[in-house]
Amino acid sequence: MGSATSSPSRPELTAALHRLRSTLARVRAEIELAHSDGDPPPVDRLLVDLHEALDLLGKVEAAAFSIVSVLVVDDDERLAELTARGLRRLGYEAESSGRLRALRPREVVVFDLGLFASLDASERGTLKAAHPIVVTGATDPGSRAVADDLGASEYLVKPVEMDDLAAAIKRRASA
Repeated sequence: MGSATSSPSRPELTAALHRLRSTLARVRAEIELAHSDGDPPPVDRLLVDLHEALDLLGKVEAAAFSIVSVLVVDDDERLAELTARGLRRLGYEAESSGRLRALRPREVVVFDLGLFASLDASERGTLKAAHPIVVTGATDPGSRAVADDLGASEYLVKPVEMDDLAAAIKRRASA
């Protein structure tokens, strides 16, 4: 079974920790200021700051513990979530989606080729830069050509065994 780790980046960890500390200090200051003024705390602003802090904490954890982040994109959202759950059990930070979203640095993308036609030019460029792991039920030469055009690091035919997917993710994260 594959390991869900790669090498941490010390400067990235330092930068993320600094941003996390700054964000949490801003949250504390907002609460203290509202309290001293007798005003209710600015809940909307605090929620934005806390969301940012949790994202930063995820980056810190990923860098400190070398956790590989994986986005599973599939037109079958239930299958995407089941795959992401399986990956989380193996130690990956995995998220599922029915659409491609903005990618995190070094995030590994597991992409169902069935969604290719729904991508715009910008999304296709983003996906190509990510060198996704393509999963598909298709085995025809045309599908393989599309995967090659996307710069796919792997081409896996559904149904994909979790161990095979984990090995592909490990290879992609190490590249």
